[in-house]
Amino acid sequence: MKRIGLLVFPGFQILDMVAVSVFELANAAVPRPAYALEVVSEDGGPVKSSSGVQVETRSFGGAKFDTLLVAGTMDIGPSSPGLLAFLRDTSEKSRRIGSICTGAFVLAEAGLLDGRRATTHWHYARELQRSFPRVKVEEDCIYIADGTVWTSAGMTACIDLSLALVEGDLGTEVSRAVARKLVVHSHRTGGQSQFSAFLELEPRSERIHDALNYAKKNLHLTLSVEQLAEVAHLSPRQFSRAFLAETGQSPARAIEKLRVETARALIEDGHSIDRVAEKAGFADPERMRRAFHRAFGQPPQALKRAARLQAAQA
Repeated sequence: MKRIGLLVFPGFQILDMVAVSVFELANAAVPRPAYALEVVSEDGGPVKSSSGVQVETRSFGGAKFDTLLVAGTMDIGPSSPGLLAFLRDTSEKSRRIGSICTGAFVLAEAGLLDGRRATTHWHYARELQRSFPRVKVEEDCIYIADGTVWTSAGMTACIDLSLALVEGDLGTEVSRAVARKLVVHSHRTGGQSQFSAFLELEPRSERIHDALNYAKKNLHLTLSVEQLAEVAHLSPRQFSRAFLAETGQSPARAIEKLRVETARALIEDGHSIDRVAEKAGFADPERMRRAFHRAFGQPPQALKRAARLQAAQA
């Protein structure tokens, strides 16, 4: 049985506790429980989260874990020497060590992310890079596995991270069964963006919102300004002006973002480049390649290789 530890400290983010539920549900999905779960802290006893909810913990002492995950906090500060020493020792003795959200700052403080690729909540990513320049921060990933060290984005990304760990241990079918019980479609691949182009646009009026909804559902179409203006019940000129005023982007730029986001997800799911270009509404793979260079600075093939490498390391 694999021993899974979640390390918390005063002010931790209570949502990170969901990571424990993933392993709990995995135990229920197999004939015999695969995991023993513990919530630990430096001193043990009740630990209050940032929301004021307390959880009971056991002192980590000299405990040994198969996998240890460090919770995050919205109030980042220095860690105690004892906690950092424990993490360094655990990284040498455990099969995996990881962080959720800003827990990456704690791993970085312990020196465990030096020279490694890592991610954290998008809001804190640049601060992580400034504070720990030896870390290779990738701010737009859901989670990253670099050898035995895993890091995840914030909030609900702890579910994706934990599902990926379960999939590596128990297989895809168990991971999918757990995802269904959690009422999530499936865990997002590690390289998937933390951002949603649709949410980023945030139009104020119902007309522009309806046009964007139509676009997202019909990316395989040409989606000219005239088409979108008709959905919004505006003239093409009125629509273009209103769209730019509400989203800060031209319709063409926004549609390209939606296409690229969709294409990236399809590529990470294993679809061929030609098929992705067709489904995402690019006229041909070459146009998609140019759009990917504008969005990510690399071609679709590079993201496809990265997704394969991520899956192999999981």
